[in-house]
Amino acid sequence: MDLTWFILSSIAGIFGAAYFIYGKKQAQPIALLAGALLVVLPYFIDNITVLVVVCLALMAAPFVIRWEI
Repeated sequence: MDLTWFILSSIAGIFGAAYFIYGKKQAQPIALLAGALLVVLPYFIDNITVLVVVCLALMAAPFVIRWEI
């Protein structure tokens, strides 16, 4: 395990928790799903470049996809 990977996955987890809480309080399923994936996906992605790209895409998803109940 690399220190860079650890720091990036920790940052992704922090953003994921924030998105999850926001999505739950605002009843926005895209933010809720993006938050859950941001917390879980760093456990499965070992490549730092892929991790950064996937996390940035997930962080942008609630702003790009507007799906409200």
